[in-house]
Amino acid sequence: MSKIVFFSIPAHGHTNPTLPVVSKLVNAGHDVWYYSFNEFQEKIEKAGATFISCDAYLPPIDQKELERKVGKDFAALIEMVADTTIRLDEKVCAELMGIQPDCIVYDSVCFWGKLIAKKLGIKAICSTTTFAFNKHTAKLMKRGVKEIFGMIFGMPRIKNKMQLLQSYGYKVENFVSLIQNDNETHTIVYTTKEFQPMVETFSKKVRFVGSSIVRGTGPCKENSGKGDKSVIYISLGTVLNQNNNFYQNCLQAFGDKEGYEVIMSVGEKTDLSSFGPFPGNFTVEKLVDQLAVLRKANVFITHCGMNSVNESLYYAVPMVLMPLHGEERMVANRVAELGAGIMLNKTKPKNLAESVEEVLENSYYRVNAQKLSESYQQSGGAVAAAEVIQEVINQKA
Repeated sequence: MSKIVFFSIPAHGHTNPTLPVVSKLVNAGHDVWYYSFNEFQEKIEKAGATFISCDAYLPPIDQKELERKVGKDFAALIEMVADTTIRLDEKVCAELMGIQPDCIVYDSVCFWGKLIAKKLGIKAICSTTTFAFNKHTAKLMKRGVKEIFGMIFGMPRIKNKMQLLQSYGYKVENFVSLIQNDNETHTIVYTTKEFQPMVETFSKKVRFVGSSIVRGTGPCKENSGKGDKSVIYISLGTVLNQNNNFYQNCLQAFGDKEGYEVIMSVGEKTDLSSFGPFPGNFTVEKLVDQLAVLRKANVFITHCGMNSVNESLYYAVPMVLMPLHGEERMVANRVAELGAGIMLNKTKPKNLAESVEEVLENSYYRVNAQKLSESYQQSGGAVAAAEVIQEVINQKA
């Protein structure tokens, strides 16, 4: 059997889709090692991989500052991953020389996995949990004024890190070559061809496998709600979810409204006691089983993280879209373009209520979400991703 090494960054959205793939590979008899961070150790080991911690090699970083910059300060991201690559260089290169892996699977933002694979001449596969990204899709990334200025003023910092990486023997031309999905690299993308923008600009080496979740558990709307109630699911994801004003507006918009059952996930750091008593039709939790909720939901108010949107579409749930930064706006725009959701321009109770009512009462959104769901159901998910990895391993050099 084969030896496979995974690399990912400390982010749920980049780690979670790979875990069912790891399980498939381990169950097929392959040996899997996973370079990640202590927060994810339990999940990774449960999937069957050997966990290797990278926490000690992260540069000093304030978690609140990191969360504030996620998706907004690209220069800070490049600096972090470049510094981490250099800190990990000696350790990982030595360990991989011992493991002698047949293949490395690296997250598209986990540059150290990509660079180390190239440095050691090991077969590599890019794991992309966002849209596949190239010079064509880059034009769709609509950034705010602050993000644009941040990019401009951050370029000297990025250039310095590229030069530093080169001094350590890493062949990197520029930061674009690090982040884009080139057509010569085998790439697994956790969305479908139908949802990927400008899919025709990618080669056959870029494989769109859909959501990496347990198959055979499709939409189950007949179990939705209590009686005839519509189920509204609300979540801002796992990172930028501390937004008490937004949650209060949701309570006002839908609290004790006849015909609605509301499930709201507010994140681990949100103080539930700060809200006072919740309306009787609300279930408010710090964390929920999102897949279980989506299986019965009728509408999803979402921040438009790629994983959340992929899972919503898999379960044919139309959305109310509330993107928080550039990457999420690109995802939200695609959902709106394909008619599976409506953009939320303001978060006042009135706007929330009107948007949800529009999605629930206008079959246009439900029909389009169902069409996309069918493409997700047929894309293969974790099984297809595992097959891609095995195909690459079996290819002659």
